[in-house]
Parts: sequence; C-alpha cells; structure tokens
Amino acid sequence: MEFREVAFDVDLILRVAERDESIAKVLREICALDDAARRAALDLVGIHLGRRASADILRCLEALRGDDLAHQLAARLGPSP
Repeated sequence: MEFREVAFDVDLILRVAERDESIAKVLREICALDDAARRAALDLVGIHLGRRASADILRCLEALRGDDLAHQLAARLGPSP
C-alpha cells in the first residue's frame, strides 16, 4: 500500500467511534502507536480485509497513515475508559 496524503473528516470518524466502542478501542490503539508501527499495523489490516473492504474503509485506512489525522484522533478519543 503506497502512502499518499488523504484529506479525511475527523468528525466523521469520531461519530462512527461514538456509536461502536469496539471501533473506538481499535482506533485508540492504532493512533497511540508510533508512526512506523501504525503504518505497519494498517498495512496488516488492509491485507487482512483484502477485497472484502469497501472503498470507504480503504480510504479511511489510508487516511489513518497520516500523522496529523492519527494525532488528532488520539487527542479527541482520549484514553480508554
């Protein structure tokens, strides 16, 4: 998966995370990783999902590779409850 900057709506991701704590938990864990580890983890998720993932999910995974988005999400999601 090649990295490229993707504009993505932080509020949209947070709304989804608010509806499903399992998504919020995974986002917290992924966003807490250092940049290289986060990118490697997202590569593995993408490989695992393969062709089953929708284009929106793949765009979200790509967006999470960006440091700014991951740091914004980590700050807004806060620590695990």
